[in-house]
Amino acid sequence: MRAIVQDRYGSPGDLRLREIERPAVGDDEVLVRVRAASVHPDVWHVVTGHPFVLRLMGSGLLRPGCPVPGTDLAGVVEAVGGNVTRFQPGDEVFGESVRGHSWRNGGTFAEYASVPADGLAAKPANVTFAQAAVVPTAGYITLLNLSGVRVLPGARVLVNGAGGGVGALAVQIAKADGAHVTGVEHTRKLELVRALGADEVLDHTRDDFTRADQRYDLIVDIPGNHPVAACRRVLTPEGTYVLVGHDQFGRTGHGWLGSLPRFAKLAMLSLFVRQLRGRASSGLGKREAMNRLAAYLAAGQLTPVIDRAYPLGEAAEAIRHLAEGEPVGRIVLTI
Repeated sequence: MRAIVQDRYGSPGDLRLREIERPAVGDDEVLVRVRAASVHPDVWHVVTGHPFVLRLMGSGLLRPGCPVPGTDLAGVVEAVGGNVTRFQPGDEVFGESVRGHSWRNGGTFAEYASVPADGLAAKPANVTFAQAAVVPTAGYITLLNLSGVRVLPGARVLVNGAGGGVGALAVQIAKADGAHVTGVEHTRKLELVRALGADEVLDHTRDDFTRADQRYDLIVDIPGNHPVAACRRVLTPEGTYVLVGHDQFGRTGHGWLGSLPRFAKLAMLSLFVRQLRGRASSGLGKREAMNRLAAYLAAGQLTPVIDRAYPLGEAAEAIRHLAEGEPVGRIVLTI
């Protein structure tokens, strides 16, 4: 099969399109003929090997343990392992190929990928392969971070970074739960945020939401570009602050530890500050998360927006566009 291969950590330009063997299928795995794969920030992190801590967290110390990048996919089932009963050849599926966290390669930038069955769900008929492929990692992160937070109908929710992968899903999921949503973004993404269903939009180049008079029941902060104390000022007394965190492709995070020091500090503060206790719950499994995302997609409550699609052989250009081009919507490889 054709696949993008990463022999070492480095720049996207080090990636090569090669012919390699199809992956074997384990008893609890599904072999998927990949039709589309998402290009998202975690892919950039593993391709470049930054921050260094990801190498110690399972990616591989000197080189990636899995040489084929990518974690998200959508495609058609080619074969199933001996213990798999939920899927059969010919099924259209989407999901995430890695077990646990996604700071590692998962083999989806290829014509075929072997994926744990629990990381897959049936692809709803009302979305394309490209749309389905950009949902799994961002959706799993979004659901993890919101799993400890109860969003009531009418609640006022602010999403800082509402036009990115996680932010766009957070806006739509909060709207599906009946919240009044304010999206904060750069000028060029405001129309996208409106199209996603945000009730109000704020241009972060002109408006500082932490200095306004409005109070929010929930703040979902993707970039983390305001002090926590400033965000708390615009929370209601019972409100919740959730930091997702984004290193801006190495421009803002610690070179060795990325955003981990920020999360450690927040975890310590949460012992004393009630508004910081709605943190992510690790109890949400991949199977449940993918099924929930499939239900949102099928109901039309999630509508992924594609900025640009690249062929498999242009994976390096796709990653560079992600990190440098400020896409309006998601980037996907079509295979």
